[in-house]
Amino acid sequence: MSPADRTDSRIKTSGPASSQPASSPTAPGERTIDLRGGPDDPKLKAPNHPNVVVVTRRPAPSGRVAKVANRMRSGATDFRRYDPVLFGCALVLSLLGAVLVWSATRGRLLAADDDPNNFLTRHLLNMIIGISLGWVVTRVDYRTLRAYTPLVYGFVITMLLVVLSPVGTTINGAKAWITLPAGFTIQPGEFAKIIVILAMAMVLSERDIGRDRPSDADVRQALIWAAAPVALIMLQPDLGTVLIIGTIVIGIVAVSNARSRWVVGLIAAAIGAALLAIALGVLDQYQIDRLLTFTDPDRDLQGIGYNTAQARIAIGGGGLLGQGLFNGNQTQGAFVPYQQTDFVFSVAGEELGLIGASILIALVGVILWRGIQIARLARDPFGRLVATGVVTWFAFQAFENIGMNLGIMPVTGVPLPFVSYGGTSMFAAWIGIGLLQSVHIRSR
Repeated sequence: MSPADRTDSRIKTSGPASSQPASSPTAPGERTIDLRGGPDDPKLKAPNHPNVVVVTRRPAPSGRVAKVANRMRSGATDFRRYDPVLFGCALVLSLLGAVLVWSATRGRLLAADDDPNNFLTRHLLNMIIGISLGWVVTRVDYRTLRAYTPLVYGFVITMLLVVLSPVGTTINGAKAWITLPAGFTIQPGEFAKIIVILAMAMVLSERDIGRDRPSDADVRQALIWAAAPVALIMLQPDLGTVLIIGTIVIGIVAVSNARSRWVVGLIAAAIGAALLAIALGVLDQYQIDRLLTFTDPDRDLQGIGYNTAQARIAIGGGGLLGQGLFNGNQTQGAFVPYQQTDFVFSVAGEELGLIGASILIALVGVILWRGIQIARLARDPFGRLVATGVVTWFAFQAFENIGMNLGIMPVTGVPLPFVSYGGTSMFAAWIGIGLLQSVHIRSR
């Protein structure tokens, strides 16, 4: 057999009896060689014959094109595995916060002959950076983060030490910030919440075979990991962040299935530590005055109790539907101090009314609900404890911020997640969303 004949034997041919496509008629005496159903073989060539018509498939994509196509398909698949409700609620809260911050600062900046959109622009920039950080965390397997937790822990501790050095900046009585170029500041205490969650989840999820709960030694080790950042934050002092981390610690220990005596002991220890801090003078006088004002709301309305009183007046004046954006008497009159940060909820209460404020609270509630579902469906103890820590963090911080606006919680200066103005707070909150998404994706 000649080489040409051997080639013909490897080609799927259609003889005279074979049906041809209507769009490709053949002339009399021509043969049609159909390569569309065969393998892509560059060595396979049609015989050199003037009356042969060769029909081939479209060439397979090159290696680079195939990789890009596979990457796009993989990205689309991963996107479908995200929790759209969780992301959507966080995004709407962030955008709502941008509008509230804009309303709270626009009038003051105009009165000072400054750019009225300054805080709005910065808030949107912080939101974009935060979403980007959250996306990066989402793309990383949360189980991989477990291996790098000690390294990140050391980095955060280093930043907390830098804050206490001469490099640190004191704002509102707390030396909790590091000033960056272009007027930006960073608050390492916000990242301490994240590292406490990862460190405690790392320790409490490492169990011996056959054990369904962490040992007492594991719980003690986890508390040691949490104690270092708490001690450094107390030296600033930042009571609000310490309260949030303390709540995170109790929540993670409770869900880890540790002995119930640990949870009861931690609650008792927290109360005792607060009383001891007051007795030893660890807290500044203004922080003690805030606690006293909480117990007696009518105490010093023109002094330490002024902020809460004005916030309550603003919320009460909003009624059912609110006074309208940029029309709130208290907000536009600049009667509420720090309204773009600590008291941003009062803007929602006054200008959006009970309905608008309720929608804001409902969005927070949906985020917490999705976080609880993610924790419940997590495949391993580490993922469950990470999700639990984030949910506990968001829940207590939102309750504390809204509560101090309503006068049912002491003023501690904690921001409302996703809503209050503040770069580090926004970054940390979106990293928390990234952790929840990472657990969610790898649990499906």
